[in-house]
Amino acid sequence: MFESPPFWMYIAGFLLVLGPLVTVHELGHYLVGRWFGVGADAFSIGFGRELFGWTDKRGTRWKVAAIPLGGYVQFKGDMNPASIPDPKAPVHSDSFQSQSLWKRALIVFAGPATNLIVAIGIFFAFFAISGQPTVTFPDDSTMISRFAEESAAHDAGVEVGDRIIAIDGQAIGDFQELIDQVALFPNRQIELTVERADQTLTLPVTIGSAVEEDRFGNQMTLGRLGVFRPDNGIPEVTYERLGVTEALPAALSYTWNTFEMMMLGLKQIIVGDRSVQELGGPIKIAKYSGEQLSLGLLAFVNFAALISLNLAFINLLPIPALDGGHLAFYAAEAVRKKPVGPQATEWAYRTGIAIVLMLMVVVTFNDLVSLPIFGS
Repeated sequence: MFESPPFWMYIAGFLLVLGPLVTVHELGHYLVGRWFGVGADAFSIGFGRELFGWTDKRGTRWKVAAIPLGGYVQFKGDMNPASIPDPKAPVHSDSFQSQSLWKRALIVFAGPATNLIVAIGIFFAFFAISGQPTVTFPDDSTMISRFAEESAAHDAGVEVGDRIIAIDGQAIGDFQELIDQVALFPNRQIELTVERADQTLTLPVTIGSAVEEDRFGNQMTLGRLGVFRPDNGIPEVTYERLGVTEALPAALSYTWNTFEMMMLGLKQIIVGDRSVQELGGPIKIAKYSGEQLSLGLLAFVNFAALISLNLAFINLLPIPALDGGHLAFYAAEAVRKKPVGPQATEWAYRTGIAIVLMLMVVVTFNDLVSLPIFGS
């Protein structure tokens, strides 16, 4: 029987994760814009009908809206919350579109950058206070003692007593490296190099696919070779507290590695190596938020750091209407020495909004069919 947090935890977790992270994202845009003297018409947490708000002395309307699935800053000169330029708006010195190219780029990049800084800050604090987790085995052996019932390695010709020394020509130093090179690549064809007696053999192997569940019943698809070490592969997890000068590089490295995994996951979905059903939306975020909240503060804060990274990653995708789409337009403007034409801009943003809406439909459908009421 899987654990299930009380319903209120899902709501509380969702609001405690998305609310602050969306706020700091939009504050990144707003503060850098204000630093450059750009006026803002509205700062909204959420979309749709305004629930409550106020107007400050600069004329910015600060508000909380009914649909808590994001937020926006509408600068002067923007046609709408997507920051599409309004060709009919009068040009003022404090409008967004009147700013130089590098200033506009920095204002747009400031949102994702703020989410990155939040994630790095959380990882830095964890490594300095709780310690950096390290998974170690009793020795660095990669010798095979036995196989699982379903073993891709055994099917490919690997034998008990073989020692795995490389995957696709990349040396494997210990069993944890072997796990890292396999787990994220189910069904991938690899070249496995093993030592057998005094021979070195290279065998083609298709990594197996295994669906595993956590304590809450969430499923994940992982790559498996189906091999065991002599000690059955039971690792020891230790936590080493790092000094300030060590914790920051470790946090940066961990952030980059996580970012790489996100890029890999997106690539695998695009090329068909992973199912589009693995994409999740707001309902899954609420589910995971409640589950992590039920595990305690540290687990919840770590989850918030991962969601902050996700927000940065998604917003940096080169899709018009997202921050990455704006940056792509600015890159084109830098190359062309002039802005992209208004008609091309309008069609690009329409296409981008259509892509975003389509993705929302897909992830919402995935979220709904994963609910217990549908038997999943």
